[in-house]
Amino acid sequence: MNYWLMKSEPDVFGIDDLQQRPQQTEHWDGVRNYQARNMMRDDMKIGDQVFFYHSNCELPGIVGIAEVVKESYPDFTAFDPDDKHFDPKSHPDKPTWFMVDVKFVRKLKRTISLQELKLKPELTDLALVRRGNRLSINPVTQQQWTFILSLE
Repeated sequence: MNYWLMKSEPDVFGIDDLQQRPQQTEHWDGVRNYQARNMMRDDMKIGDQVFFYHSNCELPGIVGIAEVVKESYPDFTAFDPDDKHFDPKSHPDKPTWFMVDVKFVRKLKRTISLQELKLKPELTDLALVRRGNRLSINPVTQQQWTFILSLE
């Protein structure tokens, strides 16, 4: 099993939105960074655990846990000219972008803020806290996962 951190803006799609979806499951669309796409396409597997992270908000931080329930498949929003994630260079017969489906597991007891994560020496290697890292998807080691959950 792998562990991940996936960022989303809560006013666009937050943990509450995932929890309210049918079967509490939704596709994770709109990833338009090649490195993040490659992780979703090549490395994410059914059963992988995901920290749901709220970004670009008053209190950025980890707010919940989700699970990968469907492995990568073409991101159909790239083919829709009316969708904000449309990419005219991506075609159904040769897709550029991929997505996975995630299922709500639970909310954390509290938000574990980015500021708090940055202060923990145990997390200096966490991709999220490294300077210049702006990827919307980051790998998390099992040790980092366990430590972060201990902060709850």
